[in-house]
Amino acid sequence: MGPNEAGYAAEAFATNWVSTVGPNLTAFEKAFAERIGQPAACLSSGTAAIHLGLQLLGVGAGDEVYCSTLTFAASANPILYLGARPVFIDSDYATWNMDPAVLESALQDSVGRGKLPKAVVVVDLYGQCADYERILAICGNYGVPVLEDAAEALGATYRGRSAGTFGAVSVFSFNGNKIITTAGGGMLVSADAELVAKARFLATQARDPGIAYEHSQIGYNYRMSNVLAGIGRGQLEVLDVRVAQRRGVFSRYKSAFASLAGLEPMPEAEHGTSTNWLSCFLVDEQQFGCTRDELIGYLDGQGIETRPVWKPMHLQKLFETAPRWGGSVAEDLFRRGICLPSSSSLRAEEQDYVIERILAAPQEAARASEAVALA
Repeated sequence: MGPNEAGYAAEAFATNWVSTVGPNLTAFEKAFAERIGQPAACLSSGTAAIHLGLQLLGVGAGDEVYCSTLTFAASANPILYLGARPVFIDSDYATWNMDPAVLESALQDSVGRGKLPKAVVVVDLYGQCADYERILAICGNYGVPVLEDAAEALGATYRGRSAGTFGAVSVFSFNGNKIITTAGGGMLVSADAELVAKARFLATQARDPGIAYEHSQIGYNYRMSNVLAGIGRGQLEVLDVRVAQRRGVFSRYKSAFASLAGLEPMPEAEHGTSTNWLSCFLVDEQQFGCTRDELIGYLDGQGIETRPVWKPMHLQKLFETAPRWGGSVAEDLFRRGICLPSSSSLRAEEQDYVIERILAAPQEAARASEAVALA
């Protein structure tokens, strides 16, 4: 947080615009639309944006929606909200995102079954865009729209274009852990201004025009507050700084571990620039000397919090009966993937300590194994 965020929020209090209307909302949407190049609507969360986005694309009960399997549950849960059925698509090693070849196989099969999906949810994982040139061409051949889940990728690019501009509808998240935050919030964007206006209408309880409280369709309480939009205005002004900080953190890790066997960085695809929202690596147990879980446990004992990469949706109990295409790549990435401390505010001395402990981990694991053997 910086002084601009505090100033915009204080302005909301001073002028008594603290609810879901006000100048900050208008200004944040305008600034975001100018940054992305598409109309935008402020919402209460990225999850709400996915929910509305799928509804705007016509998803309803009984429909199928294809979705990246290596992602957070918020990418898939809204499919269930609408009574639809998710079908999960595997990742590729080049980007960790949806594999276009697997997607094409799934769509070819859907033609044979006579049931094309209503939409495809493509996730830009850990700040890196999926391969949209291939994915959009494939989906276009079948007339299936894409919803781009760019929740983790604000500030990333694909072939010079901003993340979040490739879907018929695209969404962003401003949760507390994202590249910029509004404490809690999201944004829905689309090149189709009418879709964005419809999202804004649905997000404010779908109240019909007029002085009476009249409603002709179901709406939602999904609008962002003017106070949080003020925080977003200030955060958006430093987006480029935050992206540079995250990329700097990842670069330092990558350089420090360049000669360390068995620790492989998440690749940056040639087609774009990642924000490195989180610094992710793969652990090769044979080369590194311990498993990913053993490394997490060791670092925890050293006062360093790390996490596995997302557990694939097709491995979740909630989605255990859902169809999937492939899954072995996502499972391998989950089994070996670790997310290191990546905050924009991570101090150099803190990162040096993380690096030092990771460099020492193989020797510590070997000593632990020897102690167990001797016992």
